[in-house]
Amino acid sequence: MLWTSLLPAFLAVVPAFAQDIILNSAHNATPISGTWSSGSKAVSTGSGFANALNQTFIYPKNTGVSYSFTDDGFYEIARYRFNSNGSEPTCITGVMNWVHGTYDLLGNGSIVMTPFGDGYQQIQDPCGAVSNFIEIYNQTEMYQSWRVFLDPTDGPKLHLFQFDGSPVAPQFQLSATPNMLPTRALRNVTTVTAASKRSLTKRSAGERSWSPAGVVALVVSLGTACAASIIL
Repeated sequence: MLWTSLLPAFLAVVPAFAQDIILNSAHNATPISGTWSSGSKAVSTGSGFANALNQTFIYPKNTGVSYSFTDDGFYEIARYRFNSNGSEPTCITGVMNWVHGTYDLLGNGSIVMTPFGDGYQQIQDPCGAVSNFIEIYNQTEMYQSWRVFLDPTDGPKLHLFQFDGSPVAPQFQLSATPNMLPTRALRNVTTVTAASKRSLTKRSAGERSWSPAGVVALVVSLGTACAASIIL
């Protein structure tokens, strides 16, 4: 991916433009550790979302994202989303994504997340040559900055900004104790370069089609595809 190739350059120039961040109450009302979830909070990391041993998913009732962090440098991400197609409104792509690994909080306020290599995602594209397949997801992710605010109604609220400054959907804290799968590689995987990984690891998902909940969510998304490019 393009942003992966830009990561070294970004890390090299950021210190010239940013002073070390001060982790006080104005920046993070609570520590980043714990489990966070966006929107309806239907998506959560942990065993209720992914079975990494056999690369399957348990479909939430609604789309969303969830991040978990430990105090000692481990993270996990669960994503469930639909991507619309402006030129082909019926060609909505469904994506289930799971990844975990280690993270570093840099002095300039950014976060670098390095995967263990056993992450994976399921993609269903009704207009694609292969309509349903599983592939390895092994991308190092860079987040430009993060903030934790106290929402008067829902409590701690996590804001993450991607490498280009675009925001991740705001997430609310489900638990101060992270709900995660074991913090180690859960399958034997062969590490490949980012450029070749997709073609080497893509395979058909066979019978792993969407669950009834996933189908319902897809139908609902068809009605709103023209209104948004990404539905979380």
